[in-house]
Amino acid sequence: MPRRRKRARFEQLTEFERGRIIGLREAGLSYRAVASRVQRNSSTVMRVWKQWTDECRTTRKSGSGPRNVTSARDDRHLVRMARTDRTASSRQLAALWSIATGVSLCASSIRRRLLQCGLRARTPLYRIPLTHDHRRLRLQWANQHRDWRADWQHVVFSDESRFNLWYHDGRIRVRRYAGERHLPECIIERHSGRTPGVMVWGAIAYHRRSQLLRIVGNLNSNRYIREVLQPEAVPFLQSLPGAVFQQDNARPHTARIVKSFFAAQQVQLLPWPACSPDMSPIEHVWDVIGRRLARDPRPVASADELWKNIPPNNLTTNTNNQYSAIFKYLATVGVKSNVRGNS
Repeated sequence: MPRRRKRARFEQLTEFERGRIIGLREAGLSYRAVASRVQRNSSTVMRVWKQWTDECRTTRKSGSGPRNVTSARDDRHLVRMARTDRTASSRQLAALWSIATGVSLCASSIRRRLLQCGLRARTPLYRIPLTHDHRRLRLQWANQHRDWRADWQHVVFSDESRFNLWYHDGRIRVRRYAGERHLPECIIERHSGRTPGVMVWGAIAYHRRSQLLRIVGNLNSNRYIREVLQPEAVPFLQSLPGAVFQQDNARPHTARIVKSFFAAQQVQLLPWPACSPDMSPIEHVWDVIGRRLARDPRPVASADELWKNIPPNNLTTNTNNQYSAIFKYLATVGVKSNVRGNS
């Protein structure tokens, strides 16, 4: 019977396999027949059965297996090293460990120790750099809208998004505990760059969505009015009684000619803090499309199909989650809130 190996060691029996061995033995099968069923050695089957009949247990003895090279104190020191530099790889930590202690430790052992301590290598949260005024205005806006419930159902969220043909491989990881995603040392700031892709505009309401518009070249205020607002955005708003239009503070959106156009069309605007894409539920829709495009071998033209195929309940969920986004932001910055869930 060939023995199953995993790297340089034999695989340990799972609890399911141990239970299966005992069940097959109690059903009257021989050691050899059980070993053939579970693809293990007969000696392994005999050892599990003997352990069950003699000690009435199926688990391994505590302390069995090879001893750890590091002590509990060493593990705490290793955790401190990893938390000091969150982006250090396991190989870098192994080199630092060797310099600090004079003891060689492989990268895989470093990873195992950190995993046992709850530190897992995760993808960092990327964000736009925020100034003090940005943070102040975001907090002010969140406090002003913290009591909105059904009001969000009247808001039409709009945005442009650019889908790249090239995606970064995400090799950088940060070691953090659960719930530490928004810690400053677990965030890597990045600025948007120009790579080959396609730019689109879209808007979502509580149960509806606009047409997805392609934008070729740079979008200025005149093109924004002529190619987006007049043919699509304003008719979409007029079809929704009491609709409030949301857009970010990009220059084509806040130009004087655009403000005059909104006033002439009697479009009610939702004030929006600068550098706050994470507050808009349409960003989640772009994220869904982007992740699907990354897996789609077809050309990026399929963005139109993905936009049309987004279920209406996803739009409703994203709009309802707007309140949760505000609540999470207030909790992140340490503002106490007595707000309860969606009503």
